[in-house]
Formats: sequence, C-alpha cells, structure tokens
Amino acid sequence: MALSSSSMQWCFISFKLKNPRISSPTFRVRSLSDSSKPSVRISADSSASPRARFVARRRESVSVRQLQRPLSEYMSLPASQYSVLDAERIERVDESTFRCYVYRMKFFAFEVCPVLLVKVEEQPNGCCIKLLSCKLEGSPIVVAQNDKFDASMENKVTCDTTKRDSAVQQLTSDAVIEVSIEVPFPFQAIPKQAIESTGTQVLERILGIMLPRFMAQLVKDYQAWAAGDTSRQALGTGQI
Repeated sequence: MALSSSSMQWCFISFKLKNPRISSPTFRVRSLSDSSKPSVRISADSSASPRARFVARRRESVSVRQLQRPLSEYMSLPASQYSVLDAERIERVDESTFRCYVYRMKFFAFEVCPVLLVKVEEQPNGCCIKLLSCKLEGSPIVVAQNDKFDASMENKVTCDTTKRDSAVQQLTSDAVIEVSIEVPFPFQAIPKQAIESTGTQVLERILGIMLPRFMAQLVKDYQAWAAGDTSRQALGTGQI
C-alpha cells in the first residue's frame, strides 16, 4: 500500500522546509470511550480559557479495475512495504510511523501549518491511520497554541472484500478530524459560533481537496505494484 499527506487529513496544509527545527510540546495521550470518535486523542496542557471545537468528516470511494495482482493483496501489504506517495511531504520514522508535513492554510488572517506524526495499523482489508501527535507552525500566534489544543484523527482505508472475484472493486477512505483549541485572547471578542464555523469549514475544504488526491495516488501506486514495479517511486511533488 502507500501513504500520502493527503491521508492525514489536516492538510491537511505548504511546507518548504523538510525538517523544521522547532521544539515539540509535551503531549499526553488518552483513549476515547466513545467508539464513534477516533480511538486516540492527543491532548496538550491548557488553561480554563474559552475553547472552540472543529470537527470534519469525509468519505471518499473510487472504483478500481483489478490487474494481474488483486487489490485485496495490495491492501494487505505490511506497513514496512508501503510506498511514500509524496516524498516532499512524508518521512518514514520507522516501519509503521510517518511524519507528515502538510499543506499551508489560512485561519482568519493567520497562517497554520500542522506537522503530524501518524501510525499505520494494519487491518484485514486495509489499514487505519491514526494521529500520534501534532505540532503547529506558522504565524507566531499559531505557534503559541501548541500547548493549548487537543487533536484526534483517524483515517480508515479499506477495499471491499465481499467481491474478490469481481473485475472492479471499491476502494474507500473514511476520515474524521476533531480539534479543540483554547481561543486566543485576540479572538475572544469574536462569537464562538463564528470561530467554530470557520474552523470546521477550513477542515472540510481541505478534506474535500486532499482525499480525492490521495485516492488517485493510491490507485496509481496499486497499478505500479500490480505490474511488478518494485521501485514504487513517490508520485507527488508536494503541490496541491
């Protein structure tokens, strides 16, 4: 299989630096009891200031024509054999962990550039990509929020195994992101509903751009793998 910054769902945003030298905040990780939400939440220390919550969900499916090697076999590859689809934005940390330099976005007048650390969990018919940590780069007021937000993300990438013999199979990416952030003082005069609406719209727009791109790259990587291409070169160039 393959991994792309598009699949991380914050992009979730543009990095010119491959290895930013910014100290990371200290995060604590806790499980969520509600199974309808992502199974891991990254939480940073914060005060009792007002908080805003952004949630975005998107499901993207594509039809894939099976080639010499079946799609289900491709989706069952161990994470150690994943192709990094966009080498400009993805670094392999170890066999199942990746650092993702995602795309630049605007939130009101400020620039936000998340850097994600994600882990890939192999599943019978695909994989689940989960957020381990998130660091914000960009405008100074954005960087100052690194100890004042919670974030969770999960992207399940699966193929339909009920029709293994079918010439065309369905490939699906199902993503959800949730962010809870302490409202910075300069924003506290803005109604909370307006802040949450804007943040959610930004995440939804990015998911709407990035998931289709990720799926298109995934299909191309499957085609290369099915044809016996062992190089599996990165397909992305870092551009949207």
